[in-house]
Amino acid sequence: MSTTAGPRLEHIPAPQNDYTNELTQEIRLDPASTALVIIDMQYATGSRTEGLGKKLAREGKEHFARERFERIEQVVVPNTERLLAFFRGHHLPVVYVVIGSTHPDLLDMPPHMRKLARETNNRVGTRENEIIDELKPLPGELVIRKTTVSAFTSTGIDTTLRAMGVDTLLFTGVSTNMCVDTTARDAADRGYKCLLVEDCCGAAKMAYHEAAIVTFQRLFGRVASCDEVMAELSAALARQPVPAR
Repeated sequence: MSTTAGPRLEHIPAPQNDYTNELTQEIRLDPASTALVIIDMQYATGSRTEGLGKKLAREGKEHFARERFERIEQVVVPNTERLLAFFRGHHLPVVYVVIGSTHPDLLDMPPHMRKLARETNNRVGTRENEIIDELKPLPGELVIRKTTVSAFTSTGIDTTLRAMGVDTLLFTGVSTNMCVDTTARDAADRGYKCLLVEDCCGAAKMAYHEAAIVTFQRLFGRVASCDEVMAELSAALARQPVPAR
């Protein structure tokens, strides 16, 4: 199992007998410098009733995405709701990242992303571009708009996080092996301590999800469950001194 964290749940895939286990940095969560990052939980690709889900249903191909949407509905959304409530309840920073085009011809997106955006109607101002209702941002919560797979490629997220005093990022959202993993890897290369919250992430297939989970632990960062993250942060918060009155 990975040695980059404390206790691990058995269902989380980890590199076995891998020399990188002892070379990957240890990551402990400090509430004072940790932010929750929710990536691309939008109707475009995160809902079976809009965007990608609607397109596949219209074409009689909904079975291709059954695994994706079941994972989102049964695992990703409920666990992210719990983690989001924890962060809000303890006044810890939450950062939403969303993808989509602001140009009618999608010219602000790289060519390899345009067909997906077009087929899912992912343009700013559409229902598909919105964050799903269960995870809607509250007034004042930060929403960063990107046009590329990695948030660090097409936004000022790096400057924003450093201004916030954040150095540790908890990543959630879809897809694990695409926008989540790529953004998290870019963050690690920029010096952030990164953790993928395994049961708050999903992909088109569990095989893709698990491959990303395993390989991310090879130098890039740590993987933990929603419950593990909340327990660790709760313990850290309990150790903080009570302000004098």
